[in-house]
Amino acid sequence: MEFILIIAIIIFLVILLSIIYSINFKKIKEMTNIQELDNITNKYPNNKDICKTILKKLQNENVIIEEDEKSDMTVYVAMSNKICIGNLKNSYTRIQTIAHECLHSIQDRKILLFNFIFSNIYLIYFAIVFLLACFKSLPYKMTFVTILCIFSLIYYSIRIFLENDAMIKAKYVAKEYMEENGSASNEEINRVIKQYDILNDIGIKSVHYQLLVNQLVKIAIICIICFIR
Repeated sequence: MEFILIIAIIIFLVILLSIIYSINFKKIKEMTNIQELDNITNKYPNNKDICKTILKKLQNENVIIEEDEKSDMTVYVAMSNKICIGNLKNSYTRIQTIAHECLHSIQDRKILLFNFIFSNIYLIYFAIVFLLACFKSLPYKMTFVTILCIFSLIYYSIRIFLENDAMIKAKYVAKEYMEENGSASNEEINRVIKQYDILNDIGIKSVHYQLLVNQLVKIAIICIICFIR
């Protein structure tokens, strides 16, 4: 019965949060494709050069930069101190996205490493509990679900702190870079930044929502298996 209650609460929270945050992923995707703004940011150097310049500005030039046009993801990997730039061509969001990952590279090293290590421990724990539950070999089911809830809370707290810090500062770093580079006029830069504001207002809320829902879904999956098995 307790598992049904947890599942019901999770479903209620997911629906409630989607209403409160007014999440619309289709709208976000549409907002990342604005040809007029793409043309403005296309005046700037290639992604690697932008990344190098921003890292120099942040006084952190020892970061490895790699570009993979086959990937849709642009990420900073703390363990290898590397920024992997995905396919960001012809998108006005590319400068802010690169600035975001560069900002991750200067965050507190202890927190970054803890986030990397703990996130892997968390995923391994989830996988083990999932398999044990599937094979009816999970003792003290509620205890393991409670531990998963605690792990989820810790993971979410650390990850959202790192993301918030980078998301909030990225716009300002991107603006400074564009102004100092001088490839676009002040009027053009202001148009891009204005759209960044609009995008970030929706994007930051969606990141919060996605991160939290991802953890809630993991808990719900284990609860469903425990109830069925």
